Amino acid sequence: MMGKVPSFSPGSTVSSALPGYVALFLALQVHRLASEQFTVRGPGHPITASLGGEAVLPCHLSPRMSAENMELRWFRFKFSAVVHRYKDGQDQYGQQMPGYQRRTELLKDNITSGSVSLRIRNVQLSDHGQYTCFFQSNVSYEEALLELQVAVSGSDPHISVDGHQDGGIWVVCRSAGWHPEPEAQWRDHHGQLLSSASEKISKEANGLFHWQISIVITEHSNQDLSCSVRNPLLNQEKISTVSIAELFFPRVNPWMVALWVILAVLLPLAGYCFWRQHRAKEKLRSELESKKGQCLGPVTLTDVTLDPDTANPWLVLSEDRKCVRYGDKRQDLPDNPERFDPCICVLGAEGFTGGKRYWEVEVGDKTRWYLGVCRESVSRKGQVTLTPGNGYWAMGLCDGGYEALTSPWTPLPVSVRPSRVGIFLDYEAGEVSFYNVTDRSHLFTFTDIFSGTLRPYFRPGHNAGGTNAAPLIICPVPAQAGGNLCP
Repeated sequence: MMGKVPSFSPGSTVSSALPGYVALFLALQVHRLASEQFTVRGPGHPITASLGGEAVLPCHLSPRMSAENMELRWFRFKFSAVVHRYKDGQDQYGQQMPGYQRRTELLKDNITSGSVSLRIRNVQLSDHGQYTCFFQSNVSYEEALLELQVAVSGSDPHISVDGHQDGGIWVVCRSAGWHPEPEAQWRDHHGQLLSSASEKISKEANGLFHWQISIVITEHSNQDLSCSVRNPLLNQEKISTVSIAELFFPRVNPWMVALWVILAVLLPLAGYCFWRQHRAKEKLRSELESKKGQCLGPVTLTDVTLDPDTANPWLVLSEDRKCVRYGDKRQDLPDNPERFDPCICVLGAEGFTGGKRYWEVEVGDKTRWYLGVCRESVSRKGQVTLTPGNGYWAMGLCDGGYEALTSPWTPLPVSVRPSRVGIFLDYEAGEVSFYNVTDRSHLFTFTDIFSGTLRPYFRPGHNAGGTNAAPLIICPVPAQAGGNLCP
């Protein structure tokens, strides 16, 4: 008798196989999640940048993997304080903080291996501090902290004698324009440290630090000493030296009266030595103010035009080359040696090697602009600080304040907002003067020794908040140009 053949139903087959399918699915998901886990790593040390220069903040994934399809975000104090954002394969500027607009660039050359960097141009004091580098994939996100330190080296130390104290001479050393707080000290002529009597550090309105340190020098102490100020971030030091004459020290002898007479003369002179530069500037300002309404002599009213070969790709020039404005996007222009990049500026086509020249520029109600002259030989590539030492003599408006771009920059008191600015160049006299054409007042004068060719300089800037602004307009020259100029 044959045995009975067993029967199987489809339902029983699926039920027995289901646990295996579930286990396989879970294993695949666990493997997928494990393969997409990552950490974000920064440089591990603070990044230092100079004021007006550029900073690069690097981040990378570990292990290495592509970040092309991730969301990348650099932010400051909170997640919504966006410095730069990348998502869906492109940069996103909609949520960017106004203070960083037009100043950031994501370097994506190595994004497929998970390495990217954020470049910040025209570094400002407000950029100083911590940043968070944030990466997010479909299943995970991580972040890392970075620190940016902004550094500025200030003026050379100025030493003055400010009187007598405790039987000695009270000597004071001052310096301004530093960031962060500098390190200062006295040394004798052997280089040995000397104890300070007092030290005072104050923060100026522009965010830079003013520093003052004092010492009491007696008749029997070392009278040859030096004052040094050091920027700890840049490791740069500036030093001034002084020798205190014996005539400064009081003596109990028959010549005491004569000595006090000499001291009465020498102390004011010593104080004058410290302030002589400030007083010289004030004297020059007074002389220029007294010239209001007077003619400056034979002047060539100059028909200035813009040189498109020097214009940064973000700038848009009019067809007649009389207007320049900040554009909506970067243009695809040849990267010729004459073109400024990344500095967003343009030069005039005319070069000056002598004589007196004058032109006017309409600035309207723009909230940011800079005007002046520069050497034709200035570098056109990379960031540069606009100072006479670097070949620029310029002034302008930024963040509601007018300033002359000296070293350090000089705030300018302006009572009537200029809608038109006149620039007067006296090449042989070594002067570049700026005038408020609106109320016919003098704004500022640079004095220097010129050599080589000078060219007009224009930097239109954008409005506060990052929006594009109205253009800078070079005013037309009258048909009868020339003669004696009365600003």
